[in-house]
Amino acid sequence: MPANKGADEALAALRSDTSKTLGLTVGKHTGVGPGTYIPRADAQSPPEILYPAASPDKTYQIICLDLDAPFKSLPVLGPIWHWCQSGVKLSASTSTPGKLEWSEPPVVNYIGPAPPPGAAPHRYVFFLYEQPAGFDVVSHAPAKGKEVGMTPRMWFSLDEWAAKVGLGEVLAVNYFTSN
Repeated sequence: MPANKGADEALAALRSDTSKTLGLTVGKHTGVGPGTYIPRADAQSPPEILYPAASPDKTYQIICLDLDAPFKSLPVLGPIWHWCQSGVKLSASTSTPGKLEWSEPPVVNYIGPAPPPGAAPHRYVFFLYEQPAGFDVVSHAPAKGKEVGMTPRMWFSLDEWAAKVGLGEVLAVNYFTSN
């Protein structure tokens, strides 16, 4: 399992500073707080993301990881990269403050929770970063909008990705649990 110091630090910051909480609406579950349990059937589509401090002049990137694969007590396949969405911007077409939207294809398409039978709930953690200027989704995403399979998602290193593409500090984070 790769070291993910950035993920650990973001979760620690969330515990000590609730202003770093990323707004999530997952299926019919609104105002999802850190650690909220959501049935897997309700989380098979990307969540709605809210970031009240979003600037209309900035572009963001969202990353979702399952930190507990395949079992929380034995996370030897994780973290698993569940989603990477670039080109995220403050919505201009809604009255919901801080609602984010995107029109670019994902770097890694969203997959919902799918822990193995008998597994304890996994943590699905969403990280929001400011996207570096000049980020080229084409050079990082699969060709022709192809979906990413399971093997390239396993053992994901958030730290390596952040260094590779030039991400700064995590702006906001939140997570739900599901099995």
